[in-house]
Amino acid sequence: MKITRRADVQWTGGIRDGKGAITTGSGALNAYPYGFASRFEGMPGTNPEELLGAAHAGCFTMALSLMLTEAHMPPTELSTTAEVTLEKVESGFAITAVALTLRGKVPNATREKFLELAETAKANCPVSKAIRAPITLKAELTT
Repeated sequence: MKITRRADVQWTGGIRDGKGAITTGSGALNAYPYGFASRFEGMPGTNPEELLGAAHAGCFTMALSLMLTEAHMPPTELSTTAEVTLEKVESGFAITAVALTLRGKVPNATREKFLELAETAKANCPVSKAIRAPITLKAELTT
């Protein structure tokens, strides 16, 4: 099976004064603004790192839900935050790390099994495989 998803970007102007708009094939984003100021200066709009974080958190959480369900421990709730670090390095800017923070309510799960499956999901979700930066994970099983 092969699935292809689409996102389109329109950009006008130079790097600092330019403006971009991101549209996703699903319509979740429709000409959503982004630009230098939203990426580097904290102004309104999105940025590639935020979108990557959303994709990574979503992919990881779905992968973990699958693994927990297959282990006969379907989760009641999983909540994941992804923090993507963009840093200036010798060659320019690079994504140098992704930190995942997970909280989960999983009846019948032991802490050890929960952490084992979370680490497996972190290593094997498709977005994790696409990222070269170190990916860390903090996971907490709640009741």
